[in-house]
Amino acid sequence: MPCYRCGARQTDPVRGASPWQRGVRNESQVLICPDCQRLHDLDLDSCATCGSTALICRLGEIECRACGAVRMARTPEGFGESGAYVGSGAPPGLSAEVEAALNRVLGRA
Repeated sequence: MPCYRCGARQTDPVRGASPWQRGVRNESQVLICPDCQRLHDLDLDSCATCGSTALICRLGEIECRACGAVRMARTPEGFGESGAYVGSGAPPGLSAEVEAALNRVLGRA
């Protein structure tokens, strides 16, 4: 998954904690690269209880890592109640992303 702001790809991690940060934006979990973390306006969702942006999204729930509040995630546009994409075809940009990944793995130009 690329950084949601700049599109940078996460590389294979070295030993230790990853410098990448997780966040929630528009009800979906996103990754934030170390360079973008330095920005003050990341436009992330915040906790309705404490205002923290330290949120994680999993299994249809959004949990605040600061205060522990948990709420159900709203279903993003284009996705059904199960979280599966229900639009026509694949999610936007997915085919290009898969093609690029295959080209990298198979060594194609």
